[in-house]
Amino acid sequence: MAMQNDVKAKTVTATGAMGVGRARVRGLYFVAGATAGSIVVKDGGASGATILDVRTPASATATGSIFVPAEGVLSTADPYVVLTEATSATVFYA
Repeated sequence: MAMQNDVKAKTVTATGAMGVGRARVRGLYFVAGATAGSIVVKDGGASGATILDVRTPASATATGSIFVPAEGVLSTADPYVVLTEATSATVFYA
């Protein structure tokens, strides 16, 4: 059986790189904004490939969790998080 990696978490409140290097995104917790929006995780920068795209509801009090099965999705470079009409996202990664 393969050894599991420790899962870490980082909360972002604005669009930008997470600053963690290569990572497997294992899950996401978000706080929505007053307008429907999205949280997009890209591989290595604003123009990188989209590796996770989560839609958020129109409710300033709504929260949600997404857990990625198996080993998660791999960002070969630093994951880049794009927040659109979302207050914050906590990204769980290994």
